[in-house]
Amino acid sequence: MSDQAINVLFLCTHNSARSILAEATLNHIGKGRFKAYSAGSSPRENQQPHPLALQVLQNAGISTEGLHSKTWDEFGHPDAPHMDLVITVCDNAAGEVCPCWPGQPATAHWAYADPSKGGGDDAQKLEAFRLTLHAMRRRLDLLVNLPPSGVGKLMLQTSARDLTQS
Repeated sequence: MSDQAINVLFLCTHNSARSILAEATLNHIGKGRFKAYSAGSSPRENQQPHPLALQVLQNAGISTEGLHSKTWDEFGHPDAPHMDLVITVCDNAAGEVCPCWPGQPATAHWAYADPSKGGGDDAQKLEAFRLTLHAMRRRLDLLVNLPPSGVGKLMLQTSARDLTQS
């Protein structure tokens, strides 16, 4: 990999919660080495980021500016940003046939339960989002702190997949 930022695409089904949390968090902690994006395999019409995802990010001091739900098709076009790493963050998206990504990026799957599926009162729902953000942050901290030798294409895929255990 060069001195350019490492582009990472986080995928989920609707691009409203987990992938949005991952995108915002990696952009926050990426130290310029990483540039994160997110998308969904099938976002609903007029899909927006989940309000609790935005709230938990804001509570953590992470910017939500510019976050919006989008389809993964946007990243398969020749003029789209070249991805170095594509990470699915939900089991549904991981089981789908993904588009062919230009440049054949490294891939990994990091499974997280959908915090928007939980029940309970508003405080319990917000806590589910906070716990998901915290779990993602642990893995993303490890990713951004990989030594330069850990971010070559093959090493990046191996390292990202190893973080599944974290």
